[in-house]
Amino acid sequence: MIASELPELIELEQIISEGGAHLDACVVCEVTAGERQFPVHTISLGNPGLDVPAVGFFGGVHGLERIGAQVLIAYLRSLVMRLQWDSMLHRQLESVRLVFMPLVNPGGVWQGTRANPRGVDLMRNAPLDASERVPFLIGGQRISAGLPWYRGPAHGPMEAESVALCAVVEAQLMTREFSIALDCHSGFGINDRIWFPYAHTVRPIHHLPEIHALKEIFDQSNGNHRYIFEPQSRQYLAHGDLWDYLYRRASEQPARSFLPLTLEMGSWLWVKKNPRQLFSRHGIFNPLIEHRLQRVLRRHVAWLDFLTRAAGSHQRWLPTGEAREVHRRRALEYWYPNVSS
Repeated sequence: MIASELPELIELEQIISEGGAHLDACVVCEVTAGERQFPVHTISLGNPGLDVPAVGFFGGVHGLERIGAQVLIAYLRSLVMRLQWDSMLHRQLESVRLVFMPLVNPGGVWQGTRANPRGVDLMRNAPLDASERVPFLIGGQRISAGLPWYRGPAHGPMEAESVALCAVVEAQLMTREFSIALDCHSGFGINDRIWFPYAHTVRPIHHLPEIHALKEIFDQSNGNHRYIFEPQSRQYLAHGDLWDYLYRRASEQPARSFLPLTLEMGSWLWVKKNPRQLFSRHGIFNPLIEHRLQRVLRRHVAWLDFLTRAAGSHQRWLPTGEAREVHRRRALEYWYPNVSS
């Protein structure tokens, strides 16, 4: 592979080299795009013990949305550089495990497609059907890989990238008492949104009180943020959502809390400020002007760092007993006003 072919992969492998013994890195699968093969890396740091919480950071699931991978790679680089001098970071990492999978779909990134090289949309690829009506095409379709949002063949196995992501989540997050996953995307609207399950149904998840409590402490400590927290179902329903699938798997172990979140960066704002981006396929999903790219990379660091701190301190804010019921009622009033409490 020529070094100039996939800049995100080149930088990721440089970070792995620079991180040395501080990082646990491995290739979880390899994917083929044309005549090229690309590794899918996972990188972990912090306390490996299963008695500490974990945060998983995922990006590059949709190849066109390179900004998601870039945000996570920038954050990972920052952590690795700080490990050289930041004693407070070392102490923080004693109480949490961080898992990075920034480039889930390197073949799609290379080809500049939403789907993987086999034409499958990885976010429609799980064996899970929506329980209510989904929008045509966007909700997932099995008509053709030549159309967007293709789920893959009915009753077929999941794609290698999907299997690898699920294996990392199940081994490194769902084995712990508490864990958070953040999947970074772009392309929906003007505002940055934090989505939580479900996508396959309008029903609220069991851990709605925990999501509401997480939102509350973020609001309290970052009063000027512009994120919109909401269930993905408020925008649209979809078949085959990987995070719905994994959340349902995690719910088979009720003593554990697994909170999957999606950062959906509002790329329409970048287009609004630079309408010429409409003429670029990448420009619809990514900031193309350098100073805007740098601004986006900086803006989300506070959110990523917050999740790391929140996970490490989860016992201080997770609601229990009557407090949990209060959060549940408030969450239902806020996000599900038509659902009976």
